[in-house]
Amino acid sequence: MRRTRRSRTARPARTARPARRACTTRAALTAASALLLTATAAMPVQASAQKKPPHEGESVLVFSKTAGFRHDSIPDGIEALRQLGEQNGFTVDATEDAGDFTPGRLAAYDAVVFLSTTGDVLNEAQQTAFEGYVEDGGGYVGVHAAADTEYEWPWYGGLVGAWFDSHPAIQPATVDVEDRANPATAHLGTVWERTDEWYNYRSNPRENVHVLAALDEGSYTGGTMGGDHPIAWCQEYGGGRAFYTGGGHIKESYADDAFRAHLLGGVRWATGAAQADCRPENGYTAVYDSGTGLGEWKQAGPGHFEESDDGTLLTVGGMGLLWYQAEQQGSYSLKFDWKMTGDDNSGVFVGFPASDDPWSAVDNGYEIQIDATDVPEKTTGSVYGFQSADLEARDAALNPPGEWNTYEIRVEGERLQVWLNGTRINDFTNTDPARSLTDGHIGLQNHGDGDDVAFRDIRLRQLAPATASGDRAHEGGEH
Repeated sequence: MRRTRRSRTARPARTARPARRACTTRAALTAASALLLTATAAMPVQASAQKKPPHEGESVLVFSKTAGFRHDSIPDGIEALRQLGEQNGFTVDATEDAGDFTPGRLAAYDAVVFLSTTGDVLNEAQQTAFEGYVEDGGGYVGVHAAADTEYEWPWYGGLVGAWFDSHPAIQPATVDVEDRANPATAHLGTVWERTDEWYNYRSNPRENVHVLAALDEGSYTGGTMGGDHPIAWCQEYGGGRAFYTGGGHIKESYADDAFRAHLLGGVRWATGAAQADCRPENGYTAVYDSGTGLGEWKQAGPGHFEESDDGTLLTVGGMGLLWYQAEQQGSYSLKFDWKMTGDDNSGVFVGFPASDDPWSAVDNGYEIQIDATDVPEKTTGSVYGFQSADLEARDAALNPPGEWNTYEIRVEGERLQVWLNGTRINDFTNTDPARSLTDGHIGLQNHGDGDDVAFRDIRLRQLAPATASGDRAHEGGEH
């Protein structure tokens, strides 16, 4: 759909480090119908399916003007994007005319792709128009030499994330996939072997962006970033969404299914057709992924979780609970990725004592629900049975069955906040003297036969102690 932009009366001065604001132009789900089934259990019951309507009709502008080196893969990239648009319901226009960068013309597009642009490609008026476009919620996708563009424009340097510095010869390399929930990388395994021209960057963007994938500098020659070498990332920037991938130098990239899916996912996120948590993420420790296994986890009650080779956990039977045996105390952030296959049911529990009885978690802890088709206080994002999520925010942030979502559950004293794909959807404070969030365990529910929910990449980060109000100075920033 075409983006409706708000009017603006003034523009802030350009800055190399912009303030981050959530994109406000997301497509909303149809609200789930309130269906309450009679039940004797304290856990949620299965209800009728409710799927997110298709997000179609986006329009993308591909900009490939060059004022420096010109990549011979640009026509292949344009054709690949046009094909992806035809296959996935968005239109693609291509231009090398910087005159198209006016407020009126840019307003017709949900995202602009800088496809291996080089050098100074926009004049000051065109730069101002593009800044306004992003400020009003427009998306940006930078491909390969988009990082070799506009070195004298600090705002753009923040948008792309990092500028090009050098590159070795084209060669195979191993890409470590750090985020397997983002639509640009969800189709990949934990490593991605591919051949391309691998850029070194003038700075490491990790502190300011959400890194999706990084190069293993030991797998090729010529890396100069000291072992931490991001190569694809995303961020919310100045009111809009920005995605960058360092791949795409060679023509063969645009015929490769994995790279095309990577590019498509970046476009879908930038246009708002797909949701993801693109806040910077540092300081987390994996408690379950493909490398840790389930040694520190214990099953309580019936059913179990199946573990795949790529570190995905799938619920089987139940009603049971897989809980982490290390007690969580004080303030912490729990993040994990989850996916439903249809009308399914699960959840994550916090703040309960160690027990071989899964009902101990129900009676003593709190469940953050995964089930989009129950009544508000028992649906996705709710503190089950206690407090509904902000349904409008939840619906705008939620990916449909078949796509990955990311939860952050943040405990600070007796305050419990829930973030879905980077958007806060619940803020709950425990006032029950019989329960406490300040210590206890975390656990994943396997609800029952037919409730197929997958989990992956479970990670924890200890937080500074909560203040009396439960707030932190940098709330909503880096996680």
